[in-house]
Amino acid sequence: MISRDGCLASSVGAGLDPAVALFHSLSDATRLAIVQRLAHGEARVADLVAALGMAQSTVSAHVACLRDCALVVGRPQGRQVFYSLARPELMDLLASAETLLAATGNAVALCPNYGTDAAADATPDSVIRDSKESAR
Repeated sequence: MISRDGCLASSVGAGLDPAVALFHSLSDATRLAIVQRLAHGEARVADLVAALGMAQSTVSAHVACLRDCALVVGRPQGRQVFYSLARPELMDLLASAETLLAATGNAVALCPNYGTDAAADATPDSVIRDSKESAR
């Protein structure tokens, strides 16, 4: 079975679903940049827009995703909302990821499935075709 992101869906490890959701929520470059910015302190969407150079609607949608995953919380103040990381453990996770990347020589960037070149080369059709071929 092919999931909506083109990867093979599997019922194996169904108990891993929360971990899959966590890592999926952090797998987007914009969301990861927002988390990294919020690691330095709370910020409004306007602050994130200025820091990331993206459209307000894009940043708002990504902040909403992180909020829905309980990774970010908002603190209303007047007509503004100041966002911050919901759990300090998130910074531990990111620090561990940086340690792992350093230990592997950043080999993940060269991964044929998820590396930086793979993302540029992959089209939805090629991802589905490759997934079907690997399932055989």
